[in-house]
Amino acid sequence: MSAVPVPQPRAAVPVSTDAASSRRSLAVALLLGAAGAAVVLIASGQVWSRGTASVGGGSVPLSADGRDVTGVPAALAVVGLAALVAVFAVRSGGRLLVSLLLTLSGAGAAATAFLGASDSSALDEKAATTVGDSSATIGDVLTHTAWPYVTAVAGVLILLAGLLSLRYGKQWPAMSGRYEREGASRAGAGSAAVRRGPAKAAPVVDPDRPEDLWKALDRGEDPTRET
Repeated sequence: MSAVPVPQPRAAVPVSTDAASSRRSLAVALLLGAAGAAVVLIASGQVWSRGTASVGGGSVPLSADGRDVTGVPAALAVVGLAALVAVFAVRSGGRLLVSLLLTLSGAGAAATAFLGASDSSALDEKAATTVGDSSATIGDVLTHTAWPYVTAVAGVLILLAGLLSLRYGKQWPAMSGRYEREGASRAGAGSAAVRRGPAKAAPVVDPDRPEDLWKALDRGEDPTRET
């Protein structure tokens, strides 16, 4: 009596480490870039500094938001967001340039926001406009909020997205490749149809000829169907 062979379990197919890291880096870069750009745009519209200007015998409270201090972080956030989308529309050398632009946008947004955290020139301009004296400056009461630092951190997120794009971008898929493949498949199908030419018409079945009926049955046709 022969022994029944025992089925052996199949070995698990190992997942490519490069493919897994590419997918992770893509998801992280999208999350960091989109979140960073959104936070920069929101934080740039918040109050960055407050102070008072002396007018007559009293004082007038003044405040300056991020765009009053510097509009660079918000502008670079828009550029970075556009570069993040463009990464998937280009390939090879173009993708490298766009990734570099994304990185520089994040670095610039973070640096300008950090430098603007202690800037009082925007409040001085508002004080001069309020008092009507171009030489007037803000009073002694001057406070700076945390929003410039929030903007700087968000700029760092865009910077990290750019660094991930520089490191792993060449492994990421491109949107244009999908459309090119679909267009090529449609064009190939059209060319094949042209080469094949018009479909041959089915032979006419004469119901009075038994041999025609048998041939139609052999072809899988219904000889009783009216054409």
